[in-house]
Amino acid sequence: MNEFSKRLLATTHRAEEITESLGNTLVYWFHLLALFAIGASIAWSAAFAFLAMAEQGHAKVEDILLLFIYLELGAMIGIYFKTNHMPVRFLLYVAMTALTRMMIGFINIEHQPGEGILIVSGAILLLALTVLVLRYGSHRFPSVQAAQIQTPAEEEDNA
Repeated sequence: MNEFSKRLLATTHRAEEITESLGNTLVYWFHLLALFAIGASIAWSAAFAFLAMAEQGHAKVEDILLLFIYLELGAMIGIYFKTNHMPVRFLLYVAMTALTRMMIGFINIEHQPGEGILIVSGAILLLALTVLVLRYGSHRFPSVQAAQIQTPAEEEDNA
């Protein structure tokens, strides 16, 4: 291999390193920006939902469940910020809460049991069983990274 080929190969390798580093940096900042945007939209939506309840002078069960959905989404974003892992169980909790909210809406409108209520109840049960399987699996077969992540209470105990 002649001198020119060696320099060209070294320059190409260096350009690839710079490009990869720049790409990783851009993805990291986009990631943070997107998480802040999602978190801000959750906070904004929760604030407006709360203000609408305050304006009505009372809160219905559906409204309170909506606030719980916002809380769970916010907690999920917070956990993702701290651990860089998406807690799938929180998505299932959000789905269960949303289905419960929908079922209460059915009951308030129809005032009698129907197939819709039975189907939604079955879906909630299926999601609850999914959470049970996920919790059992993560307890029985913990990932290596999960063992390294500590909750704030565990950090205080170790200090």
